[in-house]
Amino acid sequence: MAGKNDPYGVNRDMRGDFRAEIREFLGTRRARVTPEQAGLPAYGGDRRRVTGLRREEVALLAGISSEYYTRLERGNATGVSESVIDGIAQALQLDEAERIHLLDLLRGAGPTRPPRRRPAQQRVRPAVQRVLDSMTGTPAFVLSGRLDVLAANALGRALFSPLYAALAAPVDSAAPADPARPPNNARFVFLDPHATEFFRDWDEVANDTVAMLRAEAGRDAYDRRLTDLIGELSTRSEEFRRRWAAHNVRIHTTGAKRLHHPIVGDLDLPFETFPLGADPTQFLLTYTAEPASRSQEALNLLASWSATTNDDIAGPEATDAPESAEPRD
Repeated sequence: MAGKNDPYGVNRDMRGDFRAEIREFLGTRRARVTPEQAGLPAYGGDRRRVTGLRREEVALLAGISSEYYTRLERGNATGVSESVIDGIAQALQLDEAERIHLLDLLRGAGPTRPPRRRPAQQRVRPAVQRVLDSMTGTPAFVLSGRLDVLAANALGRALFSPLYAALAAPVDSAAPADPARPPNNARFVFLDPHATEFFRDWDEVANDTVAMLRAEAGRDAYDRRLTDLIGELSTRSEEFRRRWAAHNVRIHTTGAKRLHHPIVGDLDLPFETFPLGADPTQFLLTYTAEPASRSQEALNLLASWSATTNDDIAGPEATDAPESAEPRD
């Protein structure tokens, strides 16, 4: 916890936190790989006390001693070589996102402490906002690594109007409105009851959201706003706590979202994300629809509605939608 003379909590035992994260991450990765999946005989049969790999089995597969792997899983990250990391990643069948996350954790647990810093103000450059505004037919956003929505164009605000409505009218008194705090996708997913209707695949969206926050926490555990967000979600959402404990991570750069918009109904929208080179903590998110599809018709209707209404971030209770806004059967 941060103290009076340490307002940003940088003097806490962060290396200890990283060591705990290494132990839990590697432990959950071991538990999901069976000896059969790893190409090993399942010694012990029904008497095995673990469903996944034992530490000594991971060590065997990685080509290192059991003692060395045990020290590593306990968070002793001093002098870990690239070949050892590759061997462990192969033994535990880690994907690229998981391998990067392990590297981040090992770096954080190392002997060199990152420099102290105040949380950076997340601001979108005017040129980036002009790019967003020029994309009139494409919902577009700029997000931070902790999933703050830092900027959007008019169609983006219209598409995610329930998110902006949640910011204007919090769902309970435990989260008073804060005009200085940007809308946050993770808060919306886990703390707003409208999210389960807005995201037609809410479980998948929830899993992806937690996996992205987990990866971001490995990259930058010194981000006070990120740790505050995780603490808030852990306190207020059992769904978040359960998923956070799984230690899953993911790089989420492309895919599709299935949405139910309160004005135009169902949309199936592929998305792409693009890093902003001059702003490494931000990324551009865009949604498109298949040409001549029902989703494209719905986007066109939404663009017309947002251009004619006085409030392009109206929430789910909006009543001034045109009668023809509901997509035809």
